[in-house]
Amino acid sequence: MEKNIIRLVQEADTEEILNIYEPYVKETAITFECETPSIDEFRNRIKEISEDYPYIVYLSNGKIIGYAYAHKQMERAAYQWNAELSVYIDQSHLRCGIGKTLYSVLIEILKLQNVRNIYGGVTFPNENSERLHQYFGFSKLGVYHNTGYKCEEWHDVMWFEKTIGDYNLEPGPFMSIKEIDTNIITKILRL
Repeated sequence: MEKNIIRLVQEADTEEILNIYEPYVKETAITFECETPSIDEFRNRIKEISEDYPYIVYLSNGKIIGYAYAHKQMERAAYQWNAELSVYIDQSHLRCGIGKTLYSVLIEILKLQNVRNIYGGVTFPNENSERLHQYFGFSKLGVYHNTGYKCEEWHDVMWFEKTIGDYNLEPGPFMSIKEIDTNIITKILRL
């Protein structure tokens, strides 16, 4: 019987995660990155993001087949209640519900961090990502037209947004994932 686990990223996951990401870099316009990052560069990205935000992996029988993370949507302090989400699935496991599962976990953790708004940027067209955002009730925010050139053509990026918290007059500050009770995070990871 197949055993599926979701957990927080570990430094030792870097190579497996990069192996999932690399085909998106080399073969698609889903990411606008044109060169595969080095293992050290990718490890540093993971470390930097996971200092404050959820960075999670989906394992099936001990092998990582998908990962997702949240990160700052914008740099200025007044944007601290926003996060942008990213998800990548091993291409042999697309349309299996893994992206939905990972997004569900990210959203629940982000609520605990006092995040109010979440965003997703999708190279357009990308039917899988569009359906994922529609499934979660994201609204289409707008389109950056012909904003990236990759794979010998210009691409649009469609932006999606979703509210996940109340708009208090005095919201609590953004809380790093390291400030959240690990027992609560463990429960969420079992979704």
